[in-house]
Amino acid sequence: VQLQASGGGLVQAGDSLRLSCAASGRTFSNYVMGWFRQAPGKEREFVAAISKGGSRTYYADSVKGRFTISRDNTKKTVYLQMNSLKPEDTAVYYCAAALSWGVGDRVEGYGYWGQGTLVTVSS
Repeated sequence: VQLQASGGGLVQAGDSLRLSCAASGRTFSNYVMGWFRQAPGKEREFVAAISKGGSRTYYADSVKGRFTISRDNTKKTVYLQMNSLKPEDTAVYYCAAALSWGVGDRVEGYGYWGQGTLVTVSS
């Protein structure tokens, strides 16, 4: 599966932004989808994941209550709605696909990655 993330940009603290990740290739609904981010000088970290059918979601504590992951399998797209953005949310955001919900928040569990989209939150 090929993934293409979009929607990043420069916003102010407190603003909202919605990221999208469009998939092509193999059956989108066969994959657990996740969002990760990587800030300058830091390791890539888990943000959120959604199950194949969309009934289950899982969030990092740092974004819980502010970010919402969703998916539209008919459009082969996963979204990340980000509200109440903070400067510490500044990072390159990546979407990723995995075959099993069991991979959880492990970077190494996701076998397919998009190219990343930059989110910059100014204070």
